[in-house]
This record gives sequence, structure tokens and C-alpha cells, in this order.
Amino acid sequence: MTGFKYGVSLYSYTDDFGTVMTLDDAFDHVADTGSTGIEILGETSVPLYPEPPVSWIDDWFAKLERYRLEPTNLACWVDTRIQIDRRMSEEEGAAQIAQDLRLAHRLGFKFIRPKFGVMDRELTPDPIWEGAIERSLDLAHQLDVVILPEIHAPTPIRHPVTEGYVAFIERTGTKHFGLMIDTGIFQDRPLDAWGGGDFEAIKKGAPEMVYGTKVPVEHLADVIQYVPFIQAKFHNIDEALHDHQIPWERIVPMLKKLGYAGYLSSEYEGRRDPWVAIEQVRRQHALLRTLEEEYDAAHGAPLAETADA
Repeated sequence: MTGFKYGVSLYSYTDDFGTVMTLDDAFDHVADTGSTGIEILGETSVPLYPEPPVSWIDDWFAKLERYRLEPTNLACWVDTRIQIDRRMSEEEGAAQIAQDLRLAHRLGFKFIRPKFGVMDRELTPDPIWEGAIERSLDLAHQLDVVILPEIHAPTPIRHPVTEGYVAFIERTGTKHFGLMIDTGIFQDRPLDAWGGGDFEAIKKGAPEMVYGTKVPVEHLADVIQYVPFIQAKFHNIDEALHDHQIPWERIVPMLKKLGYAGYLSSEYEGRRDPWVAIEQVRRQHALLRTLEEEYDAAHGAPLAETADA
């Protein structure tokens, strides 16, 4: 029976990592959830990014073997406004992506998530994205790394940004560009905190992020064929395994119905008190696995598998 793969993004441990948590600790906590995948952020997780020491790379692969984990997604950035007097060119954007593709390949990752500078509050990417990505497709194919821009709140699925990405896939016919869904887009209840920031200031400055985009889970059907990886964003799961913002009881059945069999990679973005993230990630994995098991028990094989029988 087709099932989800489970992983964790080290972004979940943002304030712990480097303070009360080492890379060894992070690997241990990821493996402790029963995960098989680990996701990292290039600029914060890799020393001397983008050229880590050989000794670090050797240790990276030793840890992967020890904890029986596989690299999933390398999160990276294309800082289109790093110079205040001008925007980055398409050629410069492609060079940045090439750098991250090579690093991802070197570390064993199958996906990269480039985050371009945005033009508005709906996260419309800088117009160079299309030219920069198209220039990168040959290298992505050569290295067999898939480029995945993120559909992130407050951008919904049915939106010109998403439609532009889909049109690009259909125009080029590439298999090395797709979509990454961040489940924060399905948030349907307000946050009570956001990381370690000033929450009152966040509510005033970015109310759409606090109160939720409320994308219907049914809209996943529009794009699921282009989605090989999902960031399982969440903010607060209580001791009873009840998520206070993200409707997993609707998301998980929809993904199962659509035959999704890729990664759900935990991305905790709640309170940043020390060690809180560790327990929150454990709770999320318990919740997601329970919901998947309940669906499988009630429905048997997913539709996609049944159709092939």
C-alpha cells in the first residue's frame, strides 16, 4: 500500500540549533520520530556555505548512515535585492541556483527550494525567476535535482503565482521543476504566537499570516501532479494531539485520496522556547501517522493503487 514518507526540516529547531542543540543532536531527534528524511537550510545549516569543508561533508554522510536518514530538500535563497541600487539579473539568479544545485548534489539531496525575492504581499516572485530557472534546467537534469518553489501563505493554490509555475512546467515539459506545498496555506484558525517575534507587531503588520489563508484542501487536486514534496508547516499541537491551526483531519485524507506518496517534512513555526520544538515535532508525527493509519484502515489501498490493480 502506498504511504507517505516522513521527514523533518531542521528549520523546526531554529532557536535550539547552535544553542542547546548540535547537528548530532538534531539528527538524533529527527531519527527519534521514525523519520527517514532530513531537510536543511543551506545558509544556516552548512558551515562555510556554499563550500563546506571536506571533513564536514564526510561527517555529514557518516551521520546519514548512522541514523539511517536520507537528504530530502535543501532550502536556499535567490536574494534578488541584495544590492539596494539594482535588482539581480536573470544570469546572476541562474548562477545562484547553479551554486545550490551543485551543493545539493554534493550532499545527496534530490530537491532544492529556491526562494526568490518577492514583489508584493502575495509573495509574487521577482520576474527574473522564470529566466533564471529556465537557464538552470539543463544542470538540474544533469545532476538529477528537482527545483521546487514553495506555495506559501498567503499565496493560495488558485492564484497567478501558482498558475505561472504550472504554465512554466507545461511549456518546458521539464521533470526537474515542480511545486512544494507549505501546509500553512490551509491554516483556518488564528495563531496565538509566531516564533520569537513581537506577536502584536506581527498582527498589525501581517494580519493575513496570523489569521490564515484558509485554502480549501480540495484545491490540492488542481496541482498534486506537480507536487513531489510537502512542507508540513504547523504551529501548535497540544498533548491530546489536536492541532490548533492546521486541519490535518482534512489534509491527510485528501492527500491519501489523491495518491500522494511523497514526503511530509515537519516544519514547526511556533513558540521558540528551548526544547519546545522537539516535543512539538514528535506530536506532529504521532498525529499524522495516526490519521494515515485510520484512513488506510477505513479505505484500504489509495485510489491510485486501486486503479492500477
